Amino acid sequence: MAAPLVCTRFSDNYELKEELGKGAFSVVRKCIQKHTGLEFAAKIINTKKLSARDFQKLEREARICRKLQHPNIVRLHDSIQEELFHYLVFDLVTGGELFEDIVAREFYSEADASHCIQQILESVNHCHTNGVVHRDLKPENLLLASKVKGAAVKLADFGLAIEVQGDQQAWFGFAGTPGYLSPEVLKKEPYGKPVDIWACGVILYILLVGYPPFWDEDQHRLYAQIKAGAYDYPSPEWDTVTPDAKNLINQMLTVNPAKRVTASDALKHPWICYREKVASAVHRQETVDCLKKFNARRKLKGAILTTMLATRNFSRSGRSIITNKKGDGSQVKESTESNTTIEDDDVREDKKGTVDRSSTVIAKDAEDVRIVCPNKTFSQHSTNSCGSARKQEIVKITEQLIESINNADFEGYTKICDPHMTAFEPEALGNLLEGMEFHKFYFDHVLGKNRGINTTVLNPTVHLLGDDAACIAYIILVQYIDKQGVPRSHQYEETRVWHRRDNKWQNVHSHRSASVASTSAAFPPSGVGK
Repeated sequence: MAAPLVCTRFSDNYELKEELGKGAFSVVRKCIQKHTGLEFAAKIINTKKLSARDFQKLEREARICRKLQHPNIVRLHDSIQEELFHYLVFDLVTGGELFEDIVAREFYSEADASHCIQQILESVNHCHTNGVVHRDLKPENLLLASKVKGAAVKLADFGLAIEVQGDQQAWFGFAGTPGYLSPEVLKKEPYGKPVDIWACGVILYILLVGYPPFWDEDQHRLYAQIKAGAYDYPSPEWDTVTPDAKNLINQMLTVNPAKRVTASDALKHPWICYREKVASAVHRQETVDCLKKFNARRKLKGAILTTMLATRNFSRSGRSIITNKKGDGSQVKESTESNTTIEDDDVREDKKGTVDRSSTVIAKDAEDVRIVCPNKTFSQHSTNSCGSARKQEIVKITEQLIESINNADFEGYTKICDPHMTAFEPEALGNLLEGMEFHKFYFDHVLGKNRGINTTVLNPTVHLLGDDAACIAYIILVQYIDKQGVPRSHQYEETRVWHRRDNKWQNVHSHRSASVASTSAAFPPSGVGK
């Protein structure tokens, strides 16, 4: 009898269906296995666009995923290499993100949080038992198998995962997501499996109250908090959380990795093993409310950072007359609640022989599109040509918004902005603002009194987010005359997210950095373009 044919091409065994997602070098599509009719998700990587290093990382991801088979991990079923594309065939998970599911539930308690973190720890324990460190545990990578109530939590995305021997500790490069990075990674010290437990501690904290343990608008201050393990349990939201839950968080968020609880020991903690007796079963509505805001914030921040990356790259090209270069080497303030993964494993040495890891590489999913607006409000220092009509629309509507601010026209401003718009402003001390009241205060008390202001927008960068959403990032340079008649100026970075409803663009979110002044002279906050 003839030997059975071996399928060497993806199309021999699978039929591609609709697109599920897209990245810089890959696309994820639903597919059906021909001989079984089963549905899977195929990650299709264009290998022609990959560098040799990227290809090595792809092979590492496939190798790691092949050896991880656990009900709480998205499983790799097939890996097929063709001339131009590499196909990774995974479980098709249809339940969406765990955090999004929680806010849609009618009931959510501390006991439910215990069950969630148990499943996450089960997946992490399986990884660690098999010599794998995930390095990027965060809400975006915690999915549900299906939309059925009680569906299993599944850990996804092993793109940053590494293989270790036993309890090996070494420097594997700077990798992870800002709010979930461990102290040892930030200190550039050898690390290993405990980094995943630290991230689990951050996730558990959020599961219980809906906001993270470490937060600051400035990334350097955020990192200082993490390295010091500076978190607390503020009232009143933590007053209703049981001591056992806090005890487990404390064991996970122990700064010394050698003293940090392991995944296997965490699974033996009473708050998990005996949740029916130990964990509270009272509905936590305040947690759900906070988690809704947290979800909205991280989703918007992901879009914002993608665009800010393009702006940062543009600023570094030397075309801008303004730079915001700090002494520590960073030029653009990066979000502290980013859901954007960072990785820098290409460690270099400077002339003194010390390790230089300052130039962290941000995930490369940004569409580096720059738009030059023909209107005089925008600086013409870029030589890029105008893009599509939709991008021009975004530039134009942003210009109208800035003009309404400069003219102290609150009525015009509200026509362009969603009434429930959210915003991050330095004056709000790191809090997410919602609605128009905060902005109205400045229109009423500040803007009308500050005439003679000239605003120039440098390096506008537009990133399209589907057909009805877009993000624009830019640097604003403000010039004015102070009370003594002396010319002053300052600048800040601003990003705005636009959403089109009923064929009308509305600003739904804005994010502004603290201003950098040419002198120490005080100037009204520039949050609403001030």
